Amino acid sequence: MDRNPLLEIKGLRASVGGEHILKDLDLTVHAGETHAIMGPNGSGKSTLANVVAGRDTYTLTSGTIRIAGEDIDSLSPEGRAGEGLFLAFQYPIEIPGVSNMEFLKTSMESLAKARGEEPLSAVEFLTSTRAIAKKLDLNPEFLKRGVNEGFSGGEKKRNEILQLLSLNPKIALLDETDSGLDIDALEVVSQGVNNFRNEKNAVILITHYQRLLNLIVPDFVHVLANGRIVKSGDKDLAVELESKGYSWIKEINEGI
Repeated sequence: MDRNPLLEIKGLRASVGGEHILKDLDLTVHAGETHAIMGPNGSGKSTLANVVAGRDTYTLTSGTIRIAGEDIDSLSPEGRAGEGLFLAFQYPIEIPGVSNMEFLKTSMESLAKARGEEPLSAVEFLTSTRAIAKKLDLNPEFLKRGVNEGFSGGEKKRNEILQLLSLNPKIALLDETDSGLDIDALEVVSQGVNNFRNEKNAVILITHYQRLLNLIVPDFVHVLANGRIVKSGDKDLAVELESKGYSWIKEINEGI
């Protein structure tokens, strides 16, 4: 396995609305790894996801973000996607008037161009997308509907995983993908993520709940508090957090 970092974040400081949220955050992720990021409300988990993805309402004040050794700090969200980054939103938005079919096909063609690959033919695209939709228990007819338009919470999250499996990025950054899912939908979404995982990509799960990590077992668990990672461990750390909460972690109590 290549031990060069697939994602490397060093000394990351970022703010939103003039408020400093991330404070000298470091994170290194290698290919083949799954990392879970947990932490109290307001600790900066979603801010981290949005800053890495390049959302323009978040300001990177210092530090670096690299994908496969390439600095992406100055790239647009589209440019970062071209480098292999995928963000699944905590609250997927609706895009009326743009069908899922159009959205996915355009996205895949754009990424193929960025990778220097030939795009799928119309038949290949349709066959592949319908097969993935079936595995995620999504009616293929939904491909004709507007992106997330009128979808239930579970359908929106499964649609995000359809995009993940279709676009096949290097790094999947999943921001509370388990939020609002019932048990059945959680199992379907988790299986989709597990189907994505391989030795060439990486997954970063942002979650509040250990139940997700029973289904998508992480290699590493990190606790984010006050804008930085204050504790890391393996999957057992998530179990400990589930039973004890966060108050036992000294660094959080000291307000680091």
